Amino acid sequence: MKLAVVGATGLVGKTILKVLEEKKLPIDEYAFFASSKSAGKKIMFLGKEYIVNELTASSFDVGFDYAIFSAGGAVSSKFAPIAVSKGCTVIDNSSAFRMDSSVPLVVPEVNPEEIKNNHGIIANPNCSTIQAVVALKPLDDNYKIKRIVYSTYQAVSGAGYKGVMDLLSRN
Repeated sequence: MKLAVVGATGLVGKTILKVLEEKKLPIDEYAFFASSKSAGKKIMFLGKEYIVNELTASSFDVGFDYAIFSAGGAVSSKFAPIAVSKGCTVIDNSSAFRMDSSVPLVVPEVNPEEIKNNHGIIANPNCSTIQAVVALKPLDDNYKIKRIVYSTYQAVSGAGYKGVMDLLSRN
C-alpha cells in the first residue's frame, strides 16, 4: 500500500505524521508533498529520512493507493481530482468538499459506513464539529436530539504554523 501526505510540513500535516507513527499501519511506501517553499526539506518518519517533494500535477503519476490532504481548500480543489484520476483515494481535511453532496462527510466514530460511498474523495468536518458529533452521537441514538445550538471559539492553531508563530512572537 502506498500513501501520500499532502501538506506534510504544515501544522496539521506534522500532527498527521505523528498519528501515523503511533498507529503503525501496514503501509509499504510513504511520500510527502508540500508547496515549493517546503520542497527539499527533510522529514524523519518511522526512523527514516524522507525528502519533501513539491506537489505538482504529476505527483500522483506513480500510483498511490491513498492520499491524506491537509494543505487547504485551494490545494485540495486543484489536486484531489488529479489524484483520483490516477486511481488514488483522497482523504481530505480541508473545507473544499464538505458541502459536496457526492462526497461523503465522514467521522469514523459516527458514520464509518459512509466511507464505502465515496467516488475517490472522502471529506471530514472541521475539528470542532468532529469533537461535537462524537459526543452527540450516543445522545442522539438514545434520545433523538431535535436541536443543538453550538458556538465555537477557534484556536490560533486554526491559522496553521504561521498563526502559532505570530501568537508566540507577541508574548
